[in-house]
Amino acid sequence: MYRYSVPPMLRNLRALSAILAKAEAHCTARKIEPEALLGFRLFPDMLPLTRQVQLACDFAARASARLAGADMPSFPDTETSFAQLIARIRTATDYIESFDAGQFEGAESRSITMKQRGGEVTMTGLDYLTGFALPNFYFHTATAYDILRHNGLEIGKMDYVGS
Repeated sequence: MYRYSVPPMLRNLRALSAILAKAEAHCTARKIEPEALLGFRLFPDMLPLTRQVQLACDFAARASARLAGADMPSFPDTETSFAQLIARIRTATDYIESFDAGQFEGAESRSITMKQRGGEVTMTGLDYLTGFALPNFYFHTATAYDILRHNGLEIGKMDYVGS
């Protein structure tokens, strides 16, 4: 469970951080107000770039905590700049890196209970990881990438995938 959650989420968070650094440089080079990208939405009922990054961090950190049986982290949503979003990613990656593989032993059958809009939902760790945490994490990282690509940032698949 550790292998299929922590390394890929760390890789994508680091890639997202690098993309945000490119976006900040893009704004500077083209004299674009950063808020134009930070507040951009692909469609009016979607969340803006800033919130996509915050949620990607939240899903990664909370998934790690739940699967390891640890206390849930809480990060205030106060970021208003690329630098602050990059710092949030670093905070999330530091938190995730604090876990070791041993803490995930038995996580596939661990009972995970979450509050959802319709009430509490309980599932196994495996179902939580594959059916909830990873899909949501990848949705928000891909949407952040898409927002920036849509706005002219010259990035490609390898930027999203990371190295």
